[in-house]
Amino acid sequence: MNASEIAVIIPCRNEAGSISDVLARVPDGVQSIVVDNGSDDDTSAVARAAGATVIYEPEPGYGSAVGAGVAAARRPVVCTIDGDGSMDPQELLILVEELDRGADLAVGRRRPDHTGTWPLHARAGSAAVAAYLRRRHRLPIHDIGPMRAIHRDTLAELYVRDRRSGYPVELLLRAGQHGLRVVERDVRYTVRTAGESKVSGSIRGSARAARDFLVVLR
Repeated sequence: MNASEIAVIIPCRNEAGSISDVLARVPDGVQSIVVDNGSDDDTSAVARAAGATVIYEPEPGYGSAVGAGVAAARRPVVCTIDGDGSMDPQELLILVEELDRGADLAVGRRRPDHTGTWPLHARAGSAAVAAYLRRRHRLPIHDIGPMRAIHRDTLAELYVRDRRSGYPVELLLRAGQHGLRVVERDVRYTVRTAGESKVSGSIRGSARAARDFLVVLR
């Protein structure tokens, strides 16, 4: 697949310290769409200076930010990745290759580079939801991560509606319900390069995400 067919959506809130490096590692030719989801730092200015298309989404929530990015994308393949520098945008091509091989949705399974990269309270919640989706919908997944690739038309047909942290879970749930072919590939997971995590960095943040996951699964 040609890079000119791919857009990567990067939801951000207060990622001025990391977004420039993330954008510098996006594969050549891939369109970068940074969605500023209520930053009160220079995230937007830094991203624009680095050559990204910047979209503002005032409604708080991961799903709101991704939805705004998808609406702005005009390329047939859309990918997502966090803007904190914890994952390498170059590895998005691994997922896009799976679409070329016939996958409908390709997702990254985070593999921490060392102990402490991924707190236990955050890892446990993701693993529990993945186990449920394996049992209920036979999806071959072990993580509910932020790196994924999908054809834009396929995503539109899934009608993912969650506006908060439950978006990735609803996406996988609907993929299972529609009988899509989902493929998981390992991706390297490192300590974020700047700032603080809004979810996995605290037990409170992880608890909010878990609540959103459960709302989607009901």
